[in-house]
Amino acid sequence: MGKVSALILSAGQGKRMGGRVSKQLLEIEGRPLLAYTLAKFHEHPLIEDIIVVTRAEEMSYCQEEIIEKYNFTKVKKVVLGGKERQDSVYQGLLALAPETKWVVVHDGVRPLVTSEVITRVLNTALAKGSAIAAVPAKDTIKMVSDEQMVLKTLPRQTLWHVQTPQVFKKEILVRAYEEASASSLTATDDASLVEHLGVPVFVVQGDYNNLKITTPEDLIIFREMLRTGDHKRELN
Repeated sequence: MGKVSALILSAGQGKRMGGRVSKQLLEIEGRPLLAYTLAKFHEHPLIEDIIVVTRAEEMSYCQEEIIEKYNFTKVKKVVLGGKERQDSVYQGLLALAPETKWVVVHDGVRPLVTSEVITRVLNTALAKGSAIAAVPAKDTIKMVSDEQMVLKTLPRQTLWHVQTPQVFKKEILVRAYEEASASSLTATDDASLVEHLGVPVFVVQGDYNNLKITTPEDLIIFREMLRTGDHKRELN
């Protein structure tokens, strides 16, 4: 199988959250949001090591108040991110150990990811070379013009909401990022850059609860999930 490493992205500012503290460091039930996410990957048996990518002003906090405090021994490096998500992933790729064969990329503000989803995406990637978590669209999706006029109603049965984790062979993902850099190609997720290479990307059933914490309303949902779920247990 080869070594599996996880890149946990925690370099965003979270402007839509509206506060002065980065959303990944917001304390929920006494623990930073990022700690909940890291716990899922630290406890997963197929993940051998973890790299956290974060902002310059938060590197010490991540190391001392999260990684060391909660004894996340699988975290081997805290890496300085870039201006955009794409830049941060690339910095994380550069920091991977030479023996890493598979890369799991996950948003640090998706703390509700389950071990089952991580396993499903990993197993599919190991069999096919790449895989991403996603869920089928429930709503009707319309393409709209700049003037807010409907241009087209898209067939819902072909549409999926993409999540993380996304898993790729290291050599494929590195090549995708190198070619994107050379051609000034930008994308909002890793799979888009891999697709640009012409490499097939396979969708794996994710989880509708695998929420990306973006707004204050998302925090309310997360707190309720903590109250009713088993997410606290992994940090005890």
